[in-house]
Amino acid sequence: MTLRVLCVFLLSGWLSVSAAALPIPENGPALRIQGSNTIGAELGPALVEGLLQEQGLLKIHRETPDTANEQRIVGQTAQGQRVVIEVAAHGSSTGFTALKNLSADLAASSREIKDSELLALQTLGDLKSPAAEQVIAIDGLAIILNPANPLEQLNTEQLARIFAGEVKNWEELGGRDGAIHLYARDDQSGTYDTFKELVLSRRGKSLSSAAKRFESSEQLSDAVSADPQAIGFIGLPYVRQAKAVAIADGASQAMLPLNSLIATEDYPLSRRLFFYLPPDSRNPWAQALATFAQSPQGQAIVATSGFVSQTVQAMSVTPNALMPEGYQSLSRHAQRLTVNFRFAEGSASLDNKARQDLARVLDYIKRNGKTERAVTLVGFGDLKDDPARADLLSKLRAMAVRRELVKNGVVMREVRGFGALMPVATNSADEGRIKNRRVEVWVY
Repeated sequence: MTLRVLCVFLLSGWLSVSAAALPIPENGPALRIQGSNTIGAELGPALVEGLLQEQGLLKIHRETPDTANEQRIVGQTAQGQRVVIEVAAHGSSTGFTALKNLSADLAASSREIKDSELLALQTLGDLKSPAAEQVIAIDGLAIILNPANPLEQLNTEQLARIFAGEVKNWEELGGRDGAIHLYARDDQSGTYDTFKELVLSRRGKSLSSAAKRFESSEQLSDAVSADPQAIGFIGLPYVRQAKAVAIADGASQAMLPLNSLIATEDYPLSRRLFFYLPPDSRNPWAQALATFAQSPQGQAIVATSGFVSQTVQAMSVTPNALMPEGYQSLSRHAQRLTVNFRFAEGSASLDNKARQDLARVLDYIKRNGKTERAVTLVGFGDLKDDPARADLLSKLRAMAVRRELVKNGVVMREVRGFGALMPVATNSADEGRIKNRRVEVWVY
């Protein structure tokens, strides 16, 4: 639904200020956002400011109430009427709670909605539908050390043992003698939920009670920078003065949290940032903000806020001996797009992000004149007992993407499957296997 169409609805308690503008409430905020500190600290307010500018509002500024981690973004109409959008950033779980008790119109989350939350909110509609679940940015959890720490890489198994308190001295990891000091986000944080899911729970471990906990990402990062024996985990924009280390998962290569590896979600600790918009929402500002976040202007704000945008770009890949020969040849002659198509769990259907990405990839292909035999799709999968089956399944996934592109006028150059080669995650866990089931897009 476009902003113009939205505005024909004169909801109870709303005033339409012009034919092209969103309606302004007579009383109270136009929009209430609750949830992730990772999103709410800067990205959410910046996207709100962008929407207010698009709406032609004046004197846009932020106000900070007395409550920590809360902001009001305020604009003014040409007639002098205040428009207020409230952003409360107390952790992803608080966003879903606020949707349930009707104290928020939009939930910001740095993790996927849990099954229990989905069930609790079913009266609001299906929050897993493509319209409700909006991936607005990609982030990477950076594992940070004090800059004086000589370690350059760790694997996810080591991370689990470190944060569970089983590895207590840096010397056990090849570092200097000294007790390991743990720093972690608080229990309400989506950052903590993501770390727990990707690292701890997967190995049946829990966070050590010795860890110092923080509601603020900035405070955690600065504390690690001030402690030579510290280790912590943080969203990508909050590395600040700390040192990020390369991370390996299973048989994957160790990867630094680089933008290109996070954009494709190959980096082991990459994650998606979400807006959850109840399908039955009667608030036009909520839909408008979700739409704006997906737009080129919104994704530019994502990038300037320090996260990784979903804007599709072509990147060169340097061939190396660990790649199969066919993949090396591809990397010598073509460029890879900064997007991977992934699939809904237990399904050959594209997931919600992949559906969003399909439009972006098509736009890139058409804008750059790549519709005629200039696109190659490369499928990968998880490990199977029969390598031939893994090869077949990887190619079938690529064919699923091919069908969608062909429907939109793209004549493919080639579709290839590389089976279980080049894993980006461990195949010993469901989450890793899902991540390994991917389709890359290459252009000549």
